[in-house]
Amino acid sequence: MIFVARAEAMSPSDRRDMIRKENTNLSLTRQCKLLKIRRSSIYYTPVSFDQAAIDLMHEIDWLFTKYPFFGSRQIAAYLPQSGFSAGRHHVRRLMGIMGLQAIYKGPKPARSIRSIRSGHIY
Repeated sequence: MIFVARAEAMSPSDRRDMIRKENTNLSLTRQCKLLKIRRSSIYYTPVSFDQAAIDLMHEIDWLFTKYPFFGSRQIAAYLPQSGFSAGRHHVRRLMGIMGLQAIYKGPKPARSIRSIRSGHIY
């Protein structure tokens, strides 16, 4: 119980580092249960961006800085002028990763029917 309590206090990445794949006394499933992590997290290796994607992200960032009101559709339409080619969904995904969101007008505030009839706006 002391080991499990200490393992819960650790971060998931530290607990993942404690897994020993060559340990024959405890199976991987048992080690994961003791450390309270998912077994699939042992096998996952994050994939980094290739240079073409990084160049595309720089171009999207440059276009968004110049035109902050452009959404993914307009940016995807402007990319061929710069020599890049990417679909709207790919541009949208990269914009989400970079935290970019177009500036646009939001919905108007709702007004009740009674205030509209009486001539009062607010």
